[in-house]
Amino acid sequence: MAYGKDFKPLYTYGRYLRERFGERVRKVPVGLSGFTCPNIDGTVAKGGCTFCLNESFSPNLAQNAGKTFLHLHSPSNPILDKQLRELHEQITHTQEFFRRKEGVRKFLVYFQAFTNTYAPFETLQTLYDRALHYPGVVGLSIGTRSDSVTDETLEYLAELSREYEIWIEYGIQSIYDETLRRINRGHDALNVEQAIKKAKAAGLKVCGHLIFGLPGESQAMMLDSAKAAYDWGIDSVKYHPLYVVKQTLLANEYKRGEFTPISREEYLEVLIEALRLKPEHVSIQRVTAGIQDETLLAPAWCGESKNRQMAAIREALESAGMCL
Repeated sequence: MAYGKDFKPLYTYGRYLRERFGERVRKVPVGLSGFTCPNIDGTVAKGGCTFCLNESFSPNLAQNAGKTFLHLHSPSNPILDKQLRELHEQITHTQEFFRRKEGVRKFLVYFQAFTNTYAPFETLQTLYDRALHYPGVVGLSIGTRSDSVTDETLEYLAELSREYEIWIEYGIQSIYDETLRRINRGHDALNVEQAIKKAKAAGLKVCGHLIFGLPGESQAMMLDSAKAAYDWGIDSVKYHPLYVVKQTLLANEYKRGEFTPISREEYLEVLIEALRLKPEHVSIQRVTAGIQDETLLAPAWCGESKNRQMAAIREALESAGMCL
């Protein structure tokens, strides 16, 4: 879509990467066996975040029998070879897809599922090193929690950042401790603030995830979280609406009438204002989220296609004098 000179173009992550590397760069998402979270395995909490569909929240826990889950102090890793095979399959398959479809030649490997620093350092070092040595890989983006990055891992990532593009993605979600307790997050807002500032001090780039529509939060509270994230020094941001999927604690709250999902209209209002408040140098990686399968309970608009969701967002941005 062509926009006139009166429209303010927003700074996207794709634009950042193109300026940084001189060509298009694609993220290669990977999810490996053995990774979990400290609020799933009982280290800080059990059951995971209330909105998260995970193996621990299942009426049949027998499905986990015999599976290996790692943590920061695991004495060994008997599934490392399996993880390396999974890493190879996922990287090579996705790279080939983007090379063939879009002619992309450069990639960031995105460790996405669960908490991707929540394993012994030797395992992390092996996986990160292997990922960086695939052809065309220019860096890593590592999704994790603020309570799960050791000083040793942080120092190692800082060392890698001298040669590669290294990002840490932290789930901020909210700066309100009462909200974090209600969603069973397992840490407080100060923990996230300290982790972001520590990563920045080490010279790393940080992407912050924000969820709009968390239980009990007003629009003002959602915007407070966005403003705080910007103030803490994040380099990039992902905005997500909260949606309800089956077999989660949030689904139980929804069915009991204790939680009302955010409407499309309210989400767009909050998103537009968060974008207005955002410093220009903070790039945008995501402006919505959803799921298109039978696990979605509500809101219905989060089950629409990405194209339809983006069309509504672009229309709202245009009305606000902005464009992606």
